[in-house]
Amino acid sequence: MGANPAKMEAAAPVLATSLQDGILRLVLNNPARRNSLSEAMMAALQGELDAAIDNPQIRVIVIGHEGPAFSAGHDLRELDAGRQAADHGRAYFTDIMNRCSTLMQTVVNHPRPVIADIRGIATAAGCQLVASCDIVIASESSKFATPGVNIGLFCSTPMVALSRKVGQNHAMEMLLTGEFIDARRAAEIGLVNRVVPEAEQDAHVQALAERIASKSLMTLKTGKQAFYQQADMPLAQAYAHTVEVMIGNMLKHDAKEGVAAFLEKRQPEWRDE
Repeated sequence: MGANPAKMEAAAPVLATSLQDGILRLVLNNPARRNSLSEAMMAALQGELDAAIDNPQIRVIVIGHEGPAFSAGHDLRELDAGRQAADHGRAYFTDIMNRCSTLMQTVVNHPRPVIADIRGIATAAGCQLVASCDIVIASESSKFATPGVNIGLFCSTPMVALSRKVGQNHAMEMLLTGEFIDARRAAEIGLVNRVVPEAEQDAHVQALAERIASKSLMTLKTGKQAFYQQADMPLAQAYAHTVEVMIGNMLKHDAKEGVAAFLEKRQPEWRDE
């Protein structure tokens, strides 16, 4: 008797993972549900990201997807079911939104650079995840939206990530209209770094990930952390903070090695410290 396709699909992990040459790929793998950020999906992503923090084998993280949607955001069926509780869902909604907020902050605060590999639509919390990543590569057919306003549920938490990635006026236009923007427009406003033909996307993402993976882990961690810390500081405070970061960085082994390698015209030998 042949296998039941529905059971096979149900048994498939919602998140597929692979690690090769220092590049950890996390692939949202529930296309039948448009890769919604369900409880299971968020737990899987959180678990993999947490495990990667202290893993020296991992130098770069790429988040991609199966199917035509990167992610349609929260699982509305799960959210609606939560209304059946005596408190009409308040406790459940609080837990879900806090878990999602923790996940997004984990991406931003992660010591490894995180690249989003987008080849379809990303909406609501799915767009929030895109905006939380450090670099975004999108296919020409990709589209982005924060459409909560269309169903009476303003995308307030996605707004946090979006407003920190694009200008306020562009963020407000997306949030207030709920309309899709295409990949070219997303690149114009700063949500996307590069728009590439989908046939060439694998090569672009791989080349970028390999280039970043060749750097010192210590240097990447130092720089990423400092970037997001200084971004919300007044100018003078930002300079004072990054002066201290530069001093600490200069005293590290890999900075000494990198400068020596440059002066001696050779490739540096990183110790990631």
